[in-house]
Amino acid sequence: MELSTLQILNDARASRRAAVVVSDLSDGSSQAFVEGDRIPPEWAAPVSEVLHSGRPRLLNLEERALFFNVHLPPPRIVAIGAVHISQALARLAPVAGFDMAVIDPRTAFATAERFHGVELIADWPEDVLPARPLDRYTALAALTHDPKIDDYPISAALEAGCFYVGALGSRKTHAARTERLQTQGVPGEAITRIKAPIGLDIGAASPAEIAVAVLAEIIGALRRRDVNLPAEGAK
Repeated sequence: MELSTLQILNDARASRRAAVVVSDLSDGSSQAFVEGDRIPPEWAAPVSEVLHSGRPRLLNLEERALFFNVHLPPPRIVAIGAVHISQALARLAPVAGFDMAVIDPRTAFATAERFHGVELIADWPEDVLPARPLDRYTALAALTHDPKIDDYPISAALEAGCFYVGALGSRKTHAARTERLQTQGVPGEAITRIKAPIGLDIGAASPAEIAVAVLAEIIGALRRRDVNLPAEGAK
């Protein structure tokens, strides 16, 4: 691998950005693109495909054998609230390939005994997230039902472009949440990205079932997320 390509990949990894290396198997040349870079229009479809699937692809384009190798940041879930749903989600997330952290300032809930082996931060989200910023490969699940704890990370997740933002609560609860966020200056278009009530509608009742519904919705959002692929020559 060329040193310049390796440097691009290292920089992308450090900043938790996706990268694709396109190698021409006929002459051994390669080009690396970080998500958001301009790419040739004819490569847009395969680059989009590998960014969504996370799997490399070999294609013949214009009589050239091109290998598209993708490098994605490890997807992660940040759960706001050390609640029963978070306990179940923490057991499921690693099976699906997600890193996970739980943030909750309520020390009665945020205990190592309840979250053994899970990254647990017993502090307010507004004190944690500036030093541990959210990003496009993070899913945020707000699960406390407490606006004092949930609202800030929801707003931060929308601003950061998290691929998934979900919040626990009924439609009535979410309507009140929407009003609060609008008052705080969060754009209406961004608010529509919030999945509320959280999780796929599978009739979930128990915390474990809700966790399954939430994880399934997160996986769907990851595989169908918007990718930033400006074509060369675009303004």
